[in-house]
Amino acid sequence: MTETIRVLIVEDEPLTAEAHAAYVARLEGFTVVGSAATGRAMLAAVQAEQPDLVLLDFTLPDAHGLQLVRALRTAGSAVDVIAVTAAHDARGVKNAIALGIVQYLVKPFSYRTFAERLTTYREFRRGFEDRRSLSQADIDQRLGSLRSSVPSELAKGIARETLEAVQAVLMASAAGVSATEVADATGTSRVTARRYLEHLITAGQADKDVRHSGPGRPEYEYRWLR
Repeated sequence: MTETIRVLIVEDEPLTAEAHAAYVARLEGFTVVGSAATGRAMLAAVQAEQPDLVLLDFTLPDAHGLQLVRALRTAGSAVDVIAVTAAHDARGVKNAIALGIVQYLVKPFSYRTFAERLTTYREFRRGFEDRRSLSQADIDQRLGSLRSSVPSELAKGIARETLEAVQAVLMASAAGVSATEVADATGTSRVTARRYLEHLITAGQADKDVRHSGPGRPEYEYRWLR
């Protein structure tokens, strides 16, 4: 029987933590066993819950993620860690790799990217089940399974800077915003704003509904999926 991977979410932004938990819940073979908003809470949760995988934000109120991974390794913990962070400086990424972090997700990202990274991780773990030893070919295959099969580049015509601006507008609005309002807030045209909003819907990060604001042609409003 295939094991269920127990996940600890470490994130100090409550809405982001909820979003990551919702993402995990949509994936087969994973279950969330806890969450932590500080480094101290994370270390305690790892000891108490014994998770298989930690989704770790590097920027926490009381510690940097790399410090926490070092503390885990010093304490003898072999728990797997996936970095889920906006930090992407070259030195930090190199240090993360040196500490054995198995995947690195740079915020913001789509549900598709999140799902792909966790799916490849799941297949990586399954490659060790019921095996006492591995051949060179087996080892090469296990390491290769961690590499993304989906290009990390954004879709054609989607610029990261503009995408991040549109995401920020959606995340800041609890009531939902129209394409016109997003265009005004980001300094883009309505057509461009709508294209980015539809891209976020396809990526599983937003949804839309009809806004009824009186007579005339109805308008769509877009909401961030929290």
